[in-house]
Amino acid sequence: MKKILFSLVFALFVCAAVVSAQVRPTPKSADSTAAQTTAQTSFNAKYEGGMFGFEDKREGTLKFDDVNERLVFFSKDQKEQFALPYDAMVLVYTGTRSVRSGTATAVSVIPLPGAGLAGLLREKRRYLTIQFSDPNIEARGIVNFKLDNDKTRDSVIHTLGKKAKLTQRGDAYYRQREAPKTEL
Repeated sequence: MKKILFSLVFALFVCAAVVSAQVRPTPKSADSTAAQTTAQTSFNAKYEGGMFGFEDKREGTLKFDDVNERLVFFSKDQKEQFALPYDAMVLVYTGTRSVRSGTATAVSVIPLPGAGLAGLLREKRRYLTIQFSDPNIEARGIVNFKLDNDKTRDSVIHTLGKKAKLTQRGDAYYRQREAPKTEL
């Protein structure tokens, strides 16, 4: 009798383990749907580098140019600096850098006990990062823009991914490769 009861309990645990081991779809969180709002047609941005011929960091404005299907960066005096065609975009994602603020650096060198701990204070800066491959000039690169806030950055990534017809993977968008053609 004990063997039968033990076998039934063991079979119950095995069945429960098999049922609970099935792959389940992840539920959509409220954060991901809230972030998928459409961005404004123009917004403030700080160019951080990555485009050929533009080495200096610059403050300006990014604008969606839907007529010509491109993202355009304008300087503070509203002169067009450069543009990235939607078709040239390969990846659009959020880049993160951990940096020490200037105040923390200054306080960390004060010759007082414990002042060096201020050097451990770091902040994360988040960027809009666009990896591109432009076949017209046969160039590849990664361009970084620092945006005003997280909400703007997330809506820009979503809008840019949709306009460039990219595929979403998590918080990033990428262009799928075409399958190689095989000849028989």
